[in-house]
Amino acid sequence: MGKDKPTDLTHKYLARLHGGARASTQKNARELRRRQTEVEAKLWAALRNRQLKGKKFRRQQAIADYVVDFYCSECKLAVELDGNFHNSAQAKDYDHSRTLLLNEIGVTVLRFWNAEVLTDMPKVLERISRHLH
Repeated sequence: MGKDKPTDLTHKYLARLHGGARASTQKNARELRRRQTEVEAKLWAALRNRQLKGKKFRRQQAIADYVVDFYCSECKLAVELDGNFHNSAQAKDYDHSRTLLLNEIGVTVLRFWNAEVLTDMPKVLERISRHLH
């Protein structure tokens, strides 16, 4: 199948990207927005209002059956922040399978450790910037 033709899976999830995610996934996203972490707040302060290359980011965005920390729909870029919880084998497996599905529907996923955001924000923003077209 050529790059121009979306797979059935891609079509299914992209059709649900903004309005068709499950109600429970959208509810979860709203709750996560209400209780953002300190690290999420710091990165959000740098991404909101089109501050990075004029691109619009959303926080805690429902995509398919998942919620990503930050998402630029124009560039199909998801940015995920990982804390210590993501060190467990179970969390690594979950993150990996989630990333594979998102990649399959055309979404690029960038992951950063919380410590990176807190200690080297310019490097984090530069890496995100490289994926914005």
